[in-house]
Amino acid sequence: MINQIFEYLGDEADYLLNHKCTTVPKEDLHLPGADFVDRVHGLSDRSPNVMRNMQLLFNTGRLAGTGYLSILPVDQGIEHSAGASFAPNPAYFDPENIVKLAIEGGCNAVASTLGVLGSVARKYAHKIPFLVKLNHNELLTYPNK
Repeated sequence: MINQIFEYLGDEADYLLNHKCTTVPKEDLHLPGADFVDRVHGLSDRSPNVMRNMQLLFNTGRLAGTGYLSILPVDQGIEHSAGASFAPNPAYFDPENIVKLAIEGGCNAVASTLGVLGSVARKYAHKIPFLVKLNHNELLTYPNK
């Protein structure tokens, strides 16, 4: 199997597979694991509600209990036009299809705007965690901010 991987990677195989990071010591890394929330955030000042919700994220979906997260983020055309985001597959302009995709894909959570998540919350909020995406800018004023 490793020979096949080397073959796929071609001339870059040695560089990619034998890379040693010299900028961040491995002791400074927080590696994933079932105890990630306790180990990394357990002694923080985060509220019990935040800790419970963070643990829920890590315990949902196909990666549950591994310390890894798979979150489906969908912008829904706020920062970019909806045409640019959904023209290739217009069915995903429908908020329900976005959430269904995240559930079927085994994601830990779905992240989108308040309107998208709010429109399907009663039907799906108990099936997959929701993360509200807050944009860092808005392009609805003139001049743009």
